[in-house]
Amino acid sequence: MGRNIAEKILDAHIVNGEVKTGSRAGLKIDHVYTQDATGTMAWLQFEAIGVDRVKVPLAVSYVDHNMLQSNFMNADDHEFLRTAAGKFGAWFSRPGNGISHQIHLERFSAPGRIALGTDSHTPTGGGIGMMAIGVGGLDAATVMAGAPFELKVPEVLRVRLTGKLRRPWVTAMDVILELLRRLSVKGGVGKIVEYSGPGVKQLSVPERATITNMGAELGATTSIFPSDERTLFFMKAQGREKDWVELKADDDASYSDTISINLSELEPMMAAPHSPDKVAPARELAGLKIDQACIGSCTNSSFVALKEVASALKGRVVSPGVGLLVNTGSRQVALMLSKDGAASDFLGAGARMLESSCGPCIGMGGAPGSGQVSIRTYNRNFMGRSGTKDAKVYLANPLLCALFALKGEVVDPMKEEEIKVKRIKEPAVYPIDDKMLIPPDAGENRNSVIKKGPNIKEVPLKEALGEEIRAQALLVVGDNITTDDIMPAGSQILPLRSNIPAISQYVYRGIDADFSKRALEAKETGGGAIIGGENYGQGSSREHAALAPMYLGVKVVIAKSFARIHRSNLINFGILPLLFKDQGDHDRIKPGDMLLMENVQAAIKGGQSYTVQDLTSGLSFEVLSNLTEREAGLILAGGLLSYTRARFHQEK
Repeated sequence: MGRNIAEKILDAHIVNGEVKTGSRAGLKIDHVYTQDATGTMAWLQFEAIGVDRVKVPLAVSYVDHNMLQSNFMNADDHEFLRTAAGKFGAWFSRPGNGISHQIHLERFSAPGRIALGTDSHTPTGGGIGMMAIGVGGLDAATVMAGAPFELKVPEVLRVRLTGKLRRPWVTAMDVILELLRRLSVKGGVGKIVEYSGPGVKQLSVPERATITNMGAELGATTSIFPSDERTLFFMKAQGREKDWVELKADDDASYSDTISINLSELEPMMAAPHSPDKVAPARELAGLKIDQACIGSCTNSSFVALKEVASALKGRVVSPGVGLLVNTGSRQVALMLSKDGAASDFLGAGARMLESSCGPCIGMGGAPGSGQVSIRTYNRNFMGRSGTKDAKVYLANPLLCALFALKGEVVDPMKEEEIKVKRIKEPAVYPIDDKMLIPPDAGENRNSVIKKGPNIKEVPLKEALGEEIRAQALLVVGDNITTDDIMPAGSQILPLRSNIPAISQYVYRGIDADFSKRALEAKETGGGAIIGGENYGQGSSREHAALAPMYLGVKVVIAKSFARIHRSNLINFGILPLLFKDQGDHDRIKPGDMLLMENVQAAIKGGQSYTVQDLTSGLSFEVLSNLTEREAGLILAGGLLSYTRARFHQEK
């Protein structure tokens, strides 16, 4: 039987296990990259392991999240990242160079390779035919130290594309919004989404990257396109054609399922608050007044996308009641828009041009006013993520955001006759200027001394697992709890990413303001437990959503199901992820209940079935774990860092 694209890449990288759905595969990794919000801790963890230099062919440290420097904290983190990259042998992308995913697509990504990134939108690289997977920082650190990456081989879901994006006001973002409408934010869990069909050739690499980027919202492990003539065209334009290889599925390749989308039939779509899968045609929201429009981010900030937006804005001014913000994805894109005059069109229309960074997408500036409506080209619209808890954030493609900003409200784009969009051809040559990328062995980096400011604290470690878990149920939550809910972001909190004692004070702050206080109190008497619903921990890869609860003494999370990256992060930090055998037991547990699990080590090493005694109510219930042998070892050791340090020093 033939092989699909995902299987071919996994076959070429396997070092142990087997490429079979549901099996564990140990993989050699080509690229690892970090960003500053997660990277500071990842590089601290790498340092704690004790390895002198990175052991992967390419490592890059990007700065794109914590860009507001209202005090010393972010600037100190950036200096730490620069000096750590030099000492350990990684490239360093300086502040202002752009968003990690956009730059990696432009300057490093290549078809057939595997990349790990400490950001959930790492699958952006799938647009060029790379298997790019978002992971927690500790996973990245251990792989950079020489360990293989262990993956439970996902199913491969085929999305067959036909037709062409030909309707006015429709862009590549509408493809992924349509898929989210059909599948929901849980529809990709345990899957790789592989695109095929004649419609693929109608999409440029940046358009494909928009689709794979937002595929993270499906909960998918990653998404990937073939590598074909369009891929070669983009790589030639970036001066990197030597890294191109053709990559396609065999004619008789098999898939777990197939979904078909006719690009010609797509209409402009929008996602309503507060989830990327609350998708409906834009025309159904006509009349909705808007206060803000944000265009850019790692999802929709390519040159062509922004140039087309500029054509719609040219000679016009945004509605008096609307603020328009634009953040380019990379310095390359910003320079191109500046040189050809498109930046003047943005400024002339009244747009606020932000630096090339994540910006408002991560709540780092650009927060809407109280109760305001914001339309964004970003990939997430979780409550409070914008920095304003009662804001109503909608997601839409860049052309729609421009149209609505001009009109002051959502209109039916299919009836728009006044404003026209000039369709732009994909550039045959991009200007190459890598001065903001510092190579591993450049000048002062060669013998650099790592610099740590006063906000950078040591990595906390968890003790090895005991024979029993006695924990207070600190919080009972419902379905689709996000890592934004668990560990909020924003301009106040993000600068504390390298200071776990400080950032832990904000765990679950938006849901329960007293959570951290109660957790520390429970830690003194045994520890805490969190009770979750379906898809617990969806969204960002931020490992702080596991690391900070571990610091607060959380020992176990019992849920109906887990999002992939967050489950891995919990295990990495020694927190036992458990599944209800009977999901109805979720509703029987009350906050404050004292829970007891005995003979835990024997259960982990045996059948992975546990009895939980609720000492408060007198009830008991059964829970399960589905740990691999390696994951069980991590839990028993107290987490991945303790496990890796012990193994490294044994080998040394």
